[in-house]
Amino acid sequence: MGGELKYEIAQNAYIKLVLHALKHKTAAVNAVLLGRLVTSTEGSHTLQISDAVPLFHSQITLLPPLEIALIQIEEYYGAQDMGIVGYFHANERFDDAELSSVAKNIGDHIYRYFPQAAVILLDNKKLESLPKGKDRSPVMQLYTKDASKNWRLAGSDGSSQLTIKEPSANVVLLDYIASEKWQDIIDFDDHLDDISKDWLNPELFK
Repeated sequence: MGGELKYEIAQNAYIKLVLHALKHKTAAVNAVLLGRLVTSTEGSHTLQISDAVPLFHSQITLLPPLEIALIQIEEYYGAQDMGIVGYFHANERFDDAELSSVAKNIGDHIYRYFPQAAVILLDNKKLESLPKGKDRSPVMQLYTKDASKNWRLAGSDGSSQLTIKEPSANVVLLDYIASEKWQDIIDFDDHLDDISKDWLNPELFK
């Protein structure tokens, strides 16, 4: 695929990821990213991340629950012409800014099926400083595969960056944080404990 690939995340997907991490501040959390690859009439390519599904906050390394989750997610979103296009991870420790082996492994799994896959890591320090500034960029770091098939921080050489589709997303996010909206997030862990809890979070933005 020629040309640079752009990465764009929708506001609701972005906010859902951050709220999930805030709900479980003392744990590592993860999620999958849903969307599609879009090619413009000029031939440029954009990976549009339209939604996200929060996965786990307890045993994030266990494979069987992950497989169950991925099957259900692929079935639901496949009917909407969307697929799994990436992976989100938030580290357990606030000062840990490294991409963990768990994140890399799950990212590798998604990459096998979708070669343009993105891995996104929450940037805790950027999130903490968000109320102090007017920054419109996401509080996340984007990782993509380099030529030698290793996960590399994007943008370190001026290459692809992650942008938020709606410019005011961080303002909306701060409102949700102020109203403790993170308490309403349901992930797959919650759903497996109580199947009446909907992992699609249909009420979150109402």
